[in-house]
Formats: sequence, structure tokens, C-alpha cells
Amino acid sequence: MSRPAEDFLSVLNARSQEIFRRLVERYLDTGMPVGSRDLSRLLQVELSPASVRNVMADLEDLGLIAAPHTSAGRAPTQQGLRFFVDSMLEVGAVDEDQRQQISRHIEGTAQRGQVEDLLSEASSILSGLSQGAGVVIATKADMVLKHIEFVRFDATRAMAIMVGEDGQVENRILDLPPGFTASALAQASNYLAHYVVGRTLSEARRVLNERREEQRAELDELTQKLVDAGIATLSQSGSNGSPTVIVRGRGNLINETMASDELARMRQLFDELESKDGLMELLGDAERGQGVRIFIGSENKLFSLSGSSVILSPYKDANDRIVGVLGVIGPTRLNYARIVPVVDYTANVISSMMARKHGKA
Repeated sequence: MSRPAEDFLSVLNARSQEIFRRLVERYLDTGMPVGSRDLSRLLQVELSPASVRNVMADLEDLGLIAAPHTSAGRAPTQQGLRFFVDSMLEVGAVDEDQRQQISRHIEGTAQRGQVEDLLSEASSILSGLSQGAGVVIATKADMVLKHIEFVRFDATRAMAIMVGEDGQVENRILDLPPGFTASALAQASNYLAHYVVGRTLSEARRVLNERREEQRAELDELTQKLVDAGIATLSQSGSNGSPTVIVRGRGNLINETMASDELARMRQLFDELESKDGLMELLGDAERGQGVRIFIGSENKLFSLSGSSVILSPYKDANDRIVGVLGVIGPTRLNYARIVPVVDYTANVISSMMARKHGKA
């Protein structure tokens, strides 16, 4: 288990912190272990390679850096990267060109596509800007109802038709009580439509359940039975399903220099993403945090085997509820300072577009 950043700050003096910071920044920039001679050239104060080596030895004893394989240089460990991210990472703003690129592509997609097209575009943008894989994990959408009605199927059955504002359509077959008339069918349709259109499925269920006493006074017994069946249908439609996952840029995570075991681990990660194993836990982790969350290596079991890092930020719907997360998967040497603000900005743009599509922007 990683030690808190405060533990390292208490034992590292300013010079040791500076050497560690320079080492990590150099490693993230090049992907190569860093030697004492290179580090001594990067420091603002003049320090001999021998003095730098002594500090590096202390950092290694603390578990913040290590020598990969037989390299003479040192690279940050997972614990070292976590310490760097928590205590030393300086996040800038998204530059204007990137802001315009993100906004232009997402707004264009929002005008001509559905929500899933919007999320797919966000995943592609993040992949392109990060040179990693863009990922979006979305909860099963709580449909905002545009239309609901009952249509008689035959003498004993009717079809409940629900249409969402995003164009989604769901149908359910319901049993009709004996002796049910066409006028009662229309009354049940009109009653439900009055209270549920413009509301999400969960909001519609709540409103109808709150009105049960009034329903008994307003509706006859047969119509009440069909309304109750309609409420049950709303509950079935709103049940939590597996999340939607969109991944773009998988090829960015695989290169020709990978050893066979590394390739196998990366392919297993893709298989797990496709099967959605562990995604709800990852979604919950990101939802519980404030803003952007960074998971490094084994800090999340979904990415522990592949040794990847993931940067995620939640996005919201028109009702200001978190309905998913988006972000970037990449090697642990991601350029965190550049990618964190890009992920955060993209999540904000998606949230704005979701609100605008439902007329609440």
C-alpha cells in the first residue's frame, strides 16, 4: 500500500524534492531511465553527479525510484509517481487551439448525432490529443420520456410504447384485464402521459407512486390496473444495466517493441474492457471523487495487470447528475500535466452539450 505524500514530504529536504521532481519530469518526457549525470545538468543549482547519486540512493531506499532491469539510470516507481502526482504535479490550462478543437468537434457532433455519437467523438478526441486510448464509461441512460401510450395488441394484450427525447424507443407487452374497453385504454394512456412526459423514468415512477391515493379517486378499477402495469413497465425500463463502454485508439497502447508478455497483458485489458468486468467499480471510484481522478498501475484492479494509468473525469446530464466518466488510458509515463486539464475540459464540454440537447443550457 502506498504511503501518504505527507510521509515523504516530511523526510525529503528541498534539494531531494527538486532532484526527484526533475527525475520524474525527465522520465515522463523521454520514457527512459535517468542517470545522475543527466540530472546534474537539469538542476538549477550546481551539484556534482556524485552528490546527485547520493540523493538518488536515498530516494531508492524510500521506494520512490528504482533501476529498471540492468539500466544505470533510475525511473520512478508506482509509489513515486503517486507521490509526484499528489504533491508536485503542476497542471496548466488547456491551450486555446486544443480548446477550440475539442469544442468544435463535440458541438458539431451534438448538432447532428445522438448521445452515443457525442461520447464516441469525445473518446476519439482524447485518444488523438493524448496518444493513448480514449475511454468513455456511461451508465445505462435514464430515458427522458417524450411520449407514452398503450396500443391494443389483441383482445387480451396491449403494447406499452415509450419514446425518449433522444429517439430511443422501448416496447412492452402487457396483459389486459377482462372487459377492458378502448376508452379505458385511452384514459390510462392520457393519465400516464400527463405525469411522465418530460420526466426521466425514475422521476416518473416517483411522481406516479406519490399520486397513488389521488389515482384511486380519479380512475376506475380497470384503468387503475393498467396504470399500475404501466408503472411496473417504467420500473423494468429503468433497471440498471451494464454500462456502455467506448474505447478509441487501442493501437496507441501497443507497439512493435513490446515483449510478448506485455502484449498479452494489454490484450487482456481490452478483453476486460469489452466484457465490462470491473467497470462499475471504476465508475463508482471516479464518481466519488471531486473532478479528475488519476489511477496509476495497480491502484485499480482493472488496470493492474497491464500496468497502465488512467485519467478520468465524470460528466453530468441535464439534471446535474453524474452519468458517466471519460478519460485516457496510457502507460504510467503519461504526460499528466498536459492530459489532466484536457480530460477535465472535455468532460465539461460534454456536460454542457448534454444539458443543451435537453434544453437546459
